[in-house]
Amino acid sequence: MSGFDRLPVQPGLLPMEAKLVDALPEEPGWQYEPKWDGFRCLVFRDGDAVDLRSKSGKPLGRYFPEVEAMIAALKPSRLAVDGELIIPVNGALSFEALQLRLHPAESRVRKLAAETPAQLMLFDCLVSADGESLLERPLSERREALEAFYAGEKHGALRLSPCTHDRRKAEGWLEGAGASLDGVVAKRIDGSYVPGERAMLKVKRLRTADCVVGGFRYAARGGEVGSLLLGLYNAEGKLDHVGFTSAIPAEERADLTRRLEAMVEPPGFTGNAPGGPSRWSTERSGEWQPLRPELVVEVRYDHVTGRRFRHGTKFLRWRPDKAPEQCRMDQLAEGSIDSPALP
Repeated sequence: MSGFDRLPVQPGLLPMEAKLVDALPEEPGWQYEPKWDGFRCLVFRDGDAVDLRSKSGKPLGRYFPEVEAMIAALKPSRLAVDGELIIPVNGALSFEALQLRLHPAESRVRKLAAETPAQLMLFDCLVSADGESLLERPLSERREALEAFYAGEKHGALRLSPCTHDRRKAEGWLEGAGASLDGVVAKRIDGSYVPGERAMLKVKRLRTADCVVGGFRYAARGGEVGSLLLGLYNAEGKLDHVGFTSAIPAEERADLTRRLEAMVEPPGFTGNAPGGPSRWSTERSGEWQPLRPELVVEVRYDHVTGRRFRHGTKFLRWRPDKAPEQCRMDQLAEGSIDSPALP
């Protein structure tokens, strides 16, 4: 036999996923876990064969050779676990450091692996110690197997994600969600592991921020504004680009476009500025138009990485009552790796 022939759960298995909801379930029978800010990773080992797989099913081993080597050195010769690849940097988990690993040059990857080594945060076990599949077993049994596996290993790059059946404690984790936590996940204690299905629930803490509109981009079609480029003033008093919002009410776009075109004036951002067009952009939609820093908008966001909004934000309202210089970087919540949730 070769490869993963002896493993009942093999590479290519889709991870169980979570459905986004507004609040944690209140009825009994749920286990709550932190949702870590990293790369989801299914890990398989069968003898000398080790495989790390992303949420989308793509191999990750070449980008995280130190994790692959760590798995190969563990005691069990056969295993399948679910977890999150994380990289702690300066007291917080760095999603940017993870993204830098996705580099085509092996020499660059190995240099980064030595400078900012990744860790594996464990939160589910898919194969028992005697090599049997645990997919059909309830979470309570899988968690017991995971804790037993973790207790037998002393590698510093291997971490066990905490869990609780206390909703109040989980609410506390959610309140402290920031640079290390991306939210909280709820799983049925009696639930099996359902590959590819949204059999879990996840809650993210949504925050709001008042931002200066430092520029805009046109929509790909129609000649109207497509997105607003958002800025916040840094400690040096310079306006840094921090993200965008494209959720502008359709009925406002025509009037807003005329208003913004009358305000076009370089430089727009005096600190970190937006990049140029992407390969998917049209000539007009890719270039951004700088604006006088006069408009303030309130947006809702879910996560901050490297003093930027990780995802697009939701437009909430204009803030004519707020001066642009009041929109400062220190209003963003990035959290700390020293959260009580971190094991």
